[in-house]
Amino acid sequence: MTIDREHFKVVIIGSGPAGLTAAIYAARADLSPLVIEGIQPGGQLTITTEVENYPGFPDGIMGPQLMDEFRKQAEKFGTTFITDAVSKVELNDRPFKVHVDKQLIFADTIIISTGATAQLLGLESERRLMGHGVSACATCDGWFFRDKEIAVIGGGDSACDEASYLTKFASKVTIIHRRDELRASKILQQRVLSNPKIDILWNQIPVEFIGAEDAPGLVGVRVRNAINGKESIVKVQGAFLAIGHSPNTELFKDYLKLDSTGYIVTKPDSSRTDITGVFACGDVKDSVYRQAITAAGSGCKAAIDAERFLLEEEGQP
Repeated sequence: MTIDREHFKVVIIGSGPAGLTAAIYAARADLSPLVIEGIQPGGQLTITTEVENYPGFPDGIMGPQLMDEFRKQAEKFGTTFITDAVSKVELNDRPFKVHVDKQLIFADTIIISTGATAQLLGLESERRLMGHGVSACATCDGWFFRDKEIAVIGGGDSACDEASYLTKFASKVTIIHRRDELRASKILQQRVLSNPKIDILWNQIPVEFIGAEDAPGLVGVRVRNAINGKESIVKVQGAFLAIGHSPNTELFKDYLKLDSTGYIVTKPDSSRTDITGVFACGDVKDSVYRQAITAAGSGCKAAIDAERFLLEEEGQP
């Protein structure tokens, strides 16, 4: 997609809740931002079914519809969109340079909201049943599985934490782990091992999620024993992937300060990165909460920080 401008005061890379909220605020501040949506406009919520924990929607709302409403609101106030992926950034000097296909875009400020991607098993059935019994977010979807039997895939801190959390809803939680011992911290292990609602299947590798995209959805997980190769089926109505998240920071690793797991480091109580004029918001800098509402809030902060930066450093925009 070609645009008729090449220089913007604010360029936002990413179009999930954080990026689109930043766009709404920046646009209402008369900064006419550009949002580079990426190859999956709307972020991870576009592969989510019903969202029931976003304020203002007591009856819930479908993930793609919610992000469409975000986008319409940003567009209403004057945001420009490119539905393509950034291939390269140059952050050594201002204005910054952003390469999209064959276009070169100049930016006085950049807001990074590229999110984080849940690590998946790579199974065809996993992709097909995502949102139909398979999930990668216990906080988002646990409520849907009240009084049902569910599985948690993984053996680290995330898996143990989510398994414990899910016992508030599920009648039974089964952790499926490919090894013979957990990798989680001792306190999380103790919490799991002492919970009567949690069972652990050791040395088991998920090979297929069984079910349909319509009712009844997921009905089981086929697993293979890592020692003897024997297969069996674990009957569950829900399965949660808890094998980690990867922040989408590949574009920025040569420029920005990242933490040990690859998330962008920002200054305390700020969205400012270690490069003046570059801001970060949403899951790309948040390894703890990873919620649509927290991402949206940080997008608001990033837009306000960028607006104030332009006022302070360059005078009234």
